[in-house]
Amino acid sequence: MRPRKSAPKVWAHVIREVTAIPDQAEPTQASAVERPSGAQGIAIAMYCVLLVSYILMAADRYLFPVLAPDIRKAFGFSLANTGLLATIFTLGLGIGGLPTGYLLARYSRKMVLLAGIIIFSSATALTTVVPGFWTMLVCLAAQGIGMSMLATSMFALAASYFAKNRSAAIGSVNFCYGIGGFLGPFIAGKLRQSYGTWHAPMVYFGVFGFVMVVLIAAAVRAWFSETRQAAAAKADSGGAEGLANRNTVILTILSLIHGLGMYGFLGLYPTFLREVLHYAPADAGKVIGFFGIGALASIPCGWIGDRYSPRLVLSGSLLCIAVLGYLFFLPSPSMAIRELLTCIYGVAGSAVLYVNLAGYHVKALRRSLSSKGSGMFVTSLYGGAAFGGYLLGGLANRGGWLQASEIQITLLSLVGAALALALRPKEMSL
Repeated sequence: MRPRKSAPKVWAHVIREVTAIPDQAEPTQASAVERPSGAQGIAIAMYCVLLVSYILMAADRYLFPVLAPDIRKAFGFSLANTGLLATIFTLGLGIGGLPTGYLLARYSRKMVLLAGIIIFSSATALTTVVPGFWTMLVCLAAQGIGMSMLATSMFALAASYFAKNRSAAIGSVNFCYGIGGFLGPFIAGKLRQSYGTWHAPMVYFGVFGFVMVVLIAAAVRAWFSETRQAAAAKADSGGAEGLANRNTVILTILSLIHGLGMYGFLGLYPTFLREVLHYAPADAGKVIGFFGIGALASIPCGWIGDRYSPRLVLSGSLLCIAVLGYLFFLPSPSMAIRELLTCIYGVAGSAVLYVNLAGYHVKALRRSLSSKGSGMFVTSLYGGAAFGGYLLGGLANRGGWLQASEIQITLLSLVGAALALALRPKEMSL
């Protein structure tokens, strides 16, 4: 029996396919000429600069949910519309993926990456001057497009330059997402309390983004950002010949369910904490930040997903989320318990379910069709995520927070856990 490919390696392969990086037998001529002595150490230093920009992006994603109660009060938005605003950036993430692949095939990674930071930092700052709902909706969706450009460029660069340690490089990017996910809500809450206005965090993060643009433009060299290392071509080894197969259909439904539940929670849980339980902004940000702590377990949880049956991994994580969905909106848990529950959700929802859904989408198809599998994952998960906050807010308006969570998170996760048992692992590629 052939050894299975580890989940982190599958994830790296997914990213390489999504970004459509053409593999070359040798590094580019520019990289061969301009690369200085001690290049490896210099490359790591430049990579760390780029990782800081990724932490900024991850932190930026959590600004609106923490500040949503203030924005809702200032504009008079309904709870459902506030929920839509809190998750609409995911629509931009989904929309931005394919155009970014097109841009990367024609322009330098550095240029695309910088453009992404400029877009999402500008959109963040502009939310402080928009006149109403629709203009804010456009700004937040534009945030997602900019984030997609930065994330796709980062994964492409990591997978290409550090070709011999691709999994570790991809893992470092995911690790920085966890750091940003933890720091972002906490910093946003602190700035909100210090300045007494929701504008301050938005302006600070927008300005910091432009500082990173200047730093990256000055520090990152083309021999690092544009190099393309060799990659061995691998033959098909099982998997379906098209998207219309049992495994892909089930995985698409599971991705839609997960997007609705996870981003509904991330988008509106801080609003529940602040408006119902009367948490201070910094405390609400601290609680939701523990989701990022759980996401730090992505690499070992991806390894678990590769070693065990998709039925067990997906059903188990969905059952865990179903229980969490009920516990989150009970009024009795203390702040420490809520932090623990949110951290567990970060492990089950991000480190286990998100990472392995991405990998299984690829494994459901022949290796040569992996880009289609990853594209289906992005479209279904972020398509559902874009409306997760709107749906949860609408349900909460009608039947209260607990009932809304029971329907959108608990019930849908139970349906997903049952569907996962119908997967056929033997029909997946190795």
